[in-house]
Amino acid sequence: MSLESKGKWCLARGKDQQQYRVAIKIPIGRIYMLRIKSLAAAIGVSTVLTAGAAYAGDAESCKVVRLSDVGWTDIQATTGVASVLLTALGYEPQVIQLSVPVTYASLKNNDLDVFLGNWMPSMTNDIKDYAAEGSVETIGENLSGAGYGIVVPTYVAEAGVKTLTDLGKFKDKFGGKIYGIEAGNDGNRIILDMIKNPADNLEGFELVESSEAGMLTQAEQSMKANEWIAFLGWTPHPVMGAMKITYLDGMGDSGFGAATVSTNVRKGYVQECPNVGKFLSNLKFNLEMEGTMMDGILKGGNANDIAKEWLKANPDAATPWLAGVTTFDGGDAAAAVKAALAN
Repeated sequence: MSLESKGKWCLARGKDQQQYRVAIKIPIGRIYMLRIKSLAAAIGVSTVLTAGAAYAGDAESCKVVRLSDVGWTDIQATTGVASVLLTALGYEPQVIQLSVPVTYASLKNNDLDVFLGNWMPSMTNDIKDYAAEGSVETIGENLSGAGYGIVVPTYVAEAGVKTLTDLGKFKDKFGGKIYGIEAGNDGNRIILDMIKNPADNLEGFELVESSEAGMLTQAEQSMKANEWIAFLGWTPHPVMGAMKITYLDGMGDSGFGAATVSTNVRKGYVQECPNVGKFLSNLKFNLEMEGTMMDGILKGGNANDIAKEWLKANPDAATPWLAGVTTFDGGDAAAAVKAALAN
């Protein structure tokens, strides 16, 4: 038998994608041609897939991005930045006002997608169970160099109140009160635990829960009258940054002290929506930018408007945030943002 008429065993693939062997007699010359055509087809498919990957956006289910706003000015600022840029990229951000506990429960239940305000280590207890079971994921740190804890006016610190246990030595001068922010906040919970702990010398103190604005108003009024007050403070913050205040020492492992802020998402979100996931993981802020935007918000400005004006004034800031990111439908992210900020 000549080479031209010899047969070969070949592989065929069924519709169920399971590979099996069939005996087919095909002349050698045709086998070469089939291989060449198959190779060309494979190259063509590969080219299409590669091009598709380079310009792929997210699935339609990813268009609405649900973000939590827990009422803190710094998170309003960062959420405002994210919302402005997501809108420019063709997404539809929905900012929902929730407490910290409800935020994490909502992430677990898939009723929420993103939270930009995971202050650590103070929120360790808030997130630990969700992180352990994998229902909430941390995709990156978005701020470093922050601070969080109980503060007093500097004139109070100079009078002898330098540590946590010093507060109890002057209970009457503080009116037996420590001022916090909204109920359910991690800082409030830490203060309540301190009040219950005999070693912290806060027996008889009460926590006054309020809004951030309400707490700051009380602090400003007390300091103007040269009265003694202890309240929950943090950095970055334009108002507290301008106040002459001192962080108390002796916080132990409470979670107060130096802090970082991370970005949380619901389980599997980055895999479901890789483009917006990449954008969110790229977001990195700094104390100066947050302080500037927070100042405008505290003066009555809308968070999205303040964020847009800041982005217009700092056009290069978004460049690293858009690295490896497209618009929702796969277009040029940088061009879309530039066009949106020009309006």
